[in-house]
Amino acid sequence: MAATGGVGSQILAQAVAAGHEVTAVVRSPAKLADLPVRVVASDLAAADPAALRSAVLGADAVLSGLGARTAAEAGVASRGTRALLEAMQAAGVRRIVVVSAASVGTVPSPGRPNPPRHNPGDGFFMRHLAAPLAKAAFRRHYADLALMEDALRESDLDWTVARPPRLLNTRLTGTYRTAYEQNVRAGMFISRADVAHLMLDVLGRPETIHRVIGIAN
Repeated sequence: MAATGGVGSQILAQAVAAGHEVTAVVRSPAKLADLPVRVVASDLAAADPAALRSAVLGADAVLSGLGARTAAEAGVASRGTRALLEAMQAAGVRRIVVVSAASVGTVPSPGRPNPPRHNPGDGFFMRHLAAPLAKAAFRRHYADLALMEDALRESDLDWTVARPPRLLNTRLTGTYRTAYEQNVRAGMFISRADVAHLMLDVLGRPETIHRVIGIAN
């Protein structure tokens, strides 16, 4: 889902390279005209339930790179993910992996009204400077992602959440660090390609179901 975004395009490229049979959900199908994938046109900001059901029907898993690119788009992650979860339940598809953000673990939401003040994986610099600055700059984005995570926890599906820090357009390394239920210690950056690699990798790891995974270089 969101296959032309930063992480989504990396998921798509790596999945195709690995030989997976891929269905991509995008607003502009023409952007994927040269790729060997099935394309379903849908705007996840106001998703067509029938189109989403068609997209996920028969799938082994759903990977979502959905997220707001601007403050004006905030809300797309939570609305789009709820629509996607409904389509998966209707189609009998259980496995979903989504990308969130490192700071979301300390953002309150209806499902988590009293989150920890600091992420247990963050050191002094992250706790007192980097994380507060990021939360101030991306307040609406993080609130949207927190609602998205609520929707996953409320569902009965087999979900995994990847929480990266600052995303870079650098190469795939495959040598990143991960941590369950917290951020990676001293983890400041990660490439979008490595986030996509993790999201594909966890599909074959049942121990990652119903878990939040921090990822960083």
